[in-house]
Amino acid sequence: MTNLDALVAPTLEDFERLAAQAFAALPALFRRHAAGVTLHIEEFPTDDVLDELGAESPFDIMGLFEGTGLAQGGEDRGSGVLANRVFLYRRPILDYWAENEETLGAVITHVLVHEIGHHFGLSDDDMEAIEARDDPPPRRRN
Repeated sequence: MTNLDALVAPTLEDFERLAAQAFAALPALFRRHAAGVTLHIEEFPTDDVLDELGAESPFDIMGLFEGTGLAQGGEDRGSGVLANRVFLYRRPILDYWAENEETLGAVITHVLVHEIGHHFGLSDDDMEAIEARDDPPPRRRN
């Protein structure tokens, strides 16, 4: 039995470990194409990010890709250009996790893959279509 008094929310360091494990579990080709992307774990998006994306709450954004995607020539960065970065936001991810029936690892993996999808040049609509296509159809009960 788990001692509930000993449970604490995962720290930023815990998230870094979970995100590194999630990345390591991705297919090799996917990892290879995302090799130059750096991963950052923060509590919340900055006010500038919230303003830029028109978010009503800092809990609205669980992750962010920042940079130039591969489809836009992001692989051939010139000098003085920052590396492509993926941000995972701890508190919004924890909030989502607490309200849903997915494991924390599954949520982190989903957000990580989604943001790396932007590195590959996919839009949110592209990724939603892929996810809808990959979701099994609902079972009919007789």
